Amino acid sequence: MARMLQCIRGLSEEKIAALLEHYPTPRSLYQAFIDAELHYSRDQELNLIGLRKGKGKSKAASNPAICMLSDLGGTGRRKIGLALSRLWLWLLVWHSPMSTTTKTSYSKRGRSRSRSPPADDPYDIGDYVPYVPVAKRREERVKRLEQLASTDETEARRRQREEAKRREEEADEERKADEAREEARRQRTLLDRAQEVKKKKAEEGEHTSNVEHVADLYYQMLKRPRIQYTEPLKTTWRAPRFVRERTEDQNIKIREAHHIIAEGDNIPPPIASFADMKVPKQLLTHFKSKRIFAPTPIQIQGLPTAFSGRDMIGIAFTGSGKTLTFCLPLIMLAMEEEAKLPFQRGEGPVGIILCPSRELANQTYDNVLEWTNALATPSEPGGRPPYPRVRTLLCIGGINMSEQSHVMGQGFHIVVATPGRLMDMLEKRKFTLDSCRYLCMDEADRMIDLGFEEDVRTIMGFFKHQRQTLLFSATMPRKIQDFAQQSLIQPILVNVGRAGAANLDVLQVVEYVKQEAKMVYLLECLQKTPPPVIIFSENKNEVDDIQEYLLLKGVEAVAIHGSKCKVIHTQYTSSWLNYWAAQEERQYAIKSFKSGAKDVMVASGVASKGLDFNDIQHVIIFSMPKEIEDYVHQIGRTGRSGKTGIATTFVNMNTAEQTLLDLKYLLMEASQKVPPFLQSIEDPRAAQGGALKGCPVCGGLGHGISACPKLEDNQRRVMAAQRGADGGGGY
Repeated sequence: MARMLQCIRGLSEEKIAALLEHYPTPRSLYQAFIDAELHYSRDQELNLIGLRKGKGKSKAASNPAICMLSDLGGTGRRKIGLALSRLWLWLLVWHSPMSTTTKTSYSKRGRSRSRSPPADDPYDIGDYVPYVPVAKRREERVKRLEQLASTDETEARRRQREEAKRREEEADEERKADEAREEARRQRTLLDRAQEVKKKKAEEGEHTSNVEHVADLYYQMLKRPRIQYTEPLKTTWRAPRFVRERTEDQNIKIREAHHIIAEGDNIPPPIASFADMKVPKQLLTHFKSKRIFAPTPIQIQGLPTAFSGRDMIGIAFTGSGKTLTFCLPLIMLAMEEEAKLPFQRGEGPVGIILCPSRELANQTYDNVLEWTNALATPSEPGGRPPYPRVRTLLCIGGINMSEQSHVMGQGFHIVVATPGRLMDMLEKRKFTLDSCRYLCMDEADRMIDLGFEEDVRTIMGFFKHQRQTLLFSATMPRKIQDFAQQSLIQPILVNVGRAGAANLDVLQVVEYVKQEAKMVYLLECLQKTPPPVIIFSENKNEVDDIQEYLLLKGVEAVAIHGSKCKVIHTQYTSSWLNYWAAQEERQYAIKSFKSGAKDVMVASGVASKGLDFNDIQHVIIFSMPKEIEDYVHQIGRTGRSGKTGIATTFVNMNTAEQTLLDLKYLLMEASQKVPPFLQSIEDPRAAQGGALKGCPVCGGLGHGISACPKLEDNQRRVMAAQRGADGGGGY
């Protein structure tokens, strides 16, 4: 047996000695190699079907035959198996008791039964196990493994079913609990719910008024994060020497002559000439072509304040030139930065102008383009531009920003935007505010009314450095002014007239007209003055009705309101297509009315927020707004830039008495004629005695803060939001 093993390649003397020591007989050695081959085949099958998880040694690794087989290749294992099988057959034949017979007797072996070997014969094969082919063994083992795998899969499915059943039971219990709470909520009376709301407010300590809430929103919107600055920005602009040498008494006389009220520390001196403000000659020539020869009162004090880098709160009546007051300093700052180092792709902006509506932003953008083009136009054809070109980006909803990719690709200096679209562009990192030093909020009080406070607060978080902040509006109550000053750095308050006062260049006519007679009387009012004429109504459906009536009567009229173009919606049009079509129709209405193609514009309150239409001689207020500050904005569409205009207002029994009382005091303040039916309305506060003060929220003179309609509307919105947060219900 040792000689046979030595004939096999791959077996060293040490391995042969180890095999003979463990398996001294050929039978035991042959059986060990059969077991090793079976073990190796099983491992190969497990690896083949991917069920072998452990990578360590198996229990049979202690078998020397198995260890030897693992070290040899497939050819060596086949040679060993063949040699052992031959050795075993040889031992069976030649070492059996028949080995002593002759060849002849051996040839008859198949016809005669041999004697049984003795019991102690080492070569006894009585317990011999028949050989099973490897392929068949592999099939049987794969079947057993598949049965084990299917058993595990069945167990996993059973656990999944139990988990799903448990979740369904929990969902049923939660649904039953919700139904029980809803049933209990329905069984409560209105008085119980009112008491619960009152108790909740008392626990939370909501003792602050809505005025302080709105003012706090201004403070949160405008406060500078991280670094607290104590000094205003420094600029290179300086007033002329003779202006700086004026005494404070002389400055006060100039302000009093123009009815300017200025409050703050180190107020810059007023300047009553564009040339003394060091405005470029190209702009002066352009102003003269537009018949602008001298600054308005808000510009006399506002422009030097903005040029000096001071934070500012500007309050002036509609049409007083506020747009030029905050645009011109930004244009000069942008030209200075461009002259120092030209802007490249990805740089900018220097300043931002925020507007509450798309129409107002579009109008401001057109004005900025007009003034920057005037500065960059050569004095002679083919000559060199006297000043570098200032690029402006319009960022509002309803337009495709890819159309302005050429502006963003060159670097831009000024952004005119609405809060929502600007916040979206900043969050998408289309541009940054790393170099932005100037921020202006036009119609700042409307930012709160229209719900932009969260967007503006988010925009403030994108500023990296100190900025100059300017707030402008025609109606900004005193309470909000005080809180806004806390968030600005040494601000200057420039007030031309009372905040919320009407334009003195507008002739206000208030007429009592029954509701059913308004349409007929409207045609008579249109004949008082030549076109263009604006008609305001608080009801969107009423706006469409007025436009249709005027078109039937042969009047060229257009309409504009927030829900315009909803009639084009069909099942085949998407929401974006409707939105785009609505914006296109709004722009068409404004452009056609501005160009004179249409004689009358019927609008809701959206067109009263800062839009500037040239040569408007007549404004008709078809339905009196509930808040007096909206009335001030609407009549301010006429009488702009020093021109005069007429505002006709329809009132009747449907108009609230408190609104009529506010209107009465507003007419008296502006020295306008008060009709008899308004004179008969008495102020209930007069019986209490004392001075009659206006409302610090909306600026109305006919009521106090306890009866403010704007405050009541804000409180209703807050309570509606609370009910929505509580999951419905309420009273």
